[in-house]
Amino acid sequence: MQTNILEYLEHTVGRVPDKIAYSNGTDHLTFSALYNQAQAIGSALLRLQVTRAPVAILMEKHPNEVAAFFGCVYAGCFYVPLDPEMPTKRMETILQNVNAPYLIVDKKGENLAKSLHFPTKVLRYEDLITTEPCTQALQAVRAAQIDTDPIYIVFTSGSTGTPKGVVACHRSVIDYIEALSDSLGFCEDTVFANQTPLFFDAPLKELMPVIKFGATAYLLPRTLFMFPMMLCNFLNEHKINTVCWVVSALTMISSLGLLEKNPPKYLKTVAFGSEVFPPVQYRLWREALPDATFYNLYGPTEATGMSCVWKADRELEDGEPIPIGRPFRNTDLLLIREDGTRACLGETGEIYLRGTCVTLGYYRNEEKTREAFVQNPLNDAYPELVYRTGDLAYCNKHGEYVFVSRKDAQIKHMGHRIELGEIEAAAATCDGINRACCVYDATGKRIVLYYTGTATEKGVLNELKTLLPRYMIPALCVLLSSMPLTPNGKLDRKLLKERAEKE
Repeated sequence: MQTNILEYLEHTVGRVPDKIAYSNGTDHLTFSALYNQAQAIGSALLRLQVTRAPVAILMEKHPNEVAAFFGCVYAGCFYVPLDPEMPTKRMETILQNVNAPYLIVDKKGENLAKSLHFPTKVLRYEDLITTEPCTQALQAVRAAQIDTDPIYIVFTSGSTGTPKGVVACHRSVIDYIEALSDSLGFCEDTVFANQTPLFFDAPLKELMPVIKFGATAYLLPRTLFMFPMMLCNFLNEHKINTVCWVVSALTMISSLGLLEKNPPKYLKTVAFGSEVFPPVQYRLWREALPDATFYNLYGPTEATGMSCVWKADRELEDGEPIPIGRPFRNTDLLLIREDGTRACLGETGEIYLRGTCVTLGYYRNEEKTREAFVQNPLNDAYPELVYRTGDLAYCNKHGEYVFVSRKDAQIKHMGHRIELGEIEAAAATCDGINRACCVYDATGKRIVLYYTGTATEKGVLNELKTLLPRYMIPALCVLLSSMPLTPNGKLDRKLLKERAEKE
């Protein structure tokens, strides 16, 4: 039985040593270079007597950063990825929380580290990879490791308060990658285009299958998403056949008409998640790539990554939302009512996730861990921790789960309980709307809808009046030239909510 993620790399490097593992289009690492550099970094950390400890990494999105991740794991440590684009205060908060003894940096990271008010020793990546691998020390670490040892801490993008560090172990990542790969059909011929920054859990969808199968992943520079035509050119130039992107990244291409002008012609697998795909934009992608297979993925960071998948193997009925499907193998999804009992078919409940996907909790944050990682409410016979997501969903007539909204997006307005996601879903069906985001201005006690597209604000309001009951009609519809996004490409709802309070 596999117990360590590094076994993926060690099996693959002997088979395809000279194949490109990770590239940004300019610089790349072959599997042999990746393996050698990771072992060198692991050996350097062990010589510094660093093991079973968090090691922070402040590097630009680059193949070398991935080698640094694996190097930490070789030392028996767990990596804590930072990013040069992070606010300094956030980096300092994270470093203070994990109390990492060392910070691995590239040239840009080295300059930024000088401004950080936290006492941690800086290690230059270029110096670490010159270390002679110490086989004996690496083997001793491996012999002592077990599959519940942590391998990373990623901090939630958190809209408010102090960020929380989610700790994941070998077992949860291995099970996740095995199930994801089976569901989406990854193989040695898969060529990924990674969209998200590397300081989230989302890149696991590309990083780990690469070393499992001997596939290739292109780490897309952030600047490409500022120039969608160049992005499509990049996808075609490198014959990208698989993407696992947030919805905002896909709709940016379709809403600009690029699926007609310059479609990513090699794509065969299109997976999306983290947000609801607007039906109009979803149809544009399906029509533009009739030979591609589409998947909707769902899952929180606290459950390692994605936990559910829906394969688009049937046509959706008019007005039917895209389901999040069914749980991965060895993962269970529970829909729980507010009274702690199981919701019935068609009834909305909160999603609780059960299985090895559930991570170890929040690093040095017992209070928040106890709030989210709870005893299974359906089991009073023995201890069984499950993750309480805060997401609402129901099971449809096909036995598929359908995401409704975040629990904190459920409001009380004009005496009615309202799901803001329901208003967004209705707006997404209106002519001339590309994206929609609905927020609640608690101060002004009003619903505000922001959207992009060609529709007029008055036209949107009039159409919503034919789709929604009176108490759900937004008090204000605001046309935006573009939607604000978080660093990982999701809609920045916090920013829009703050704006609504000032409109």
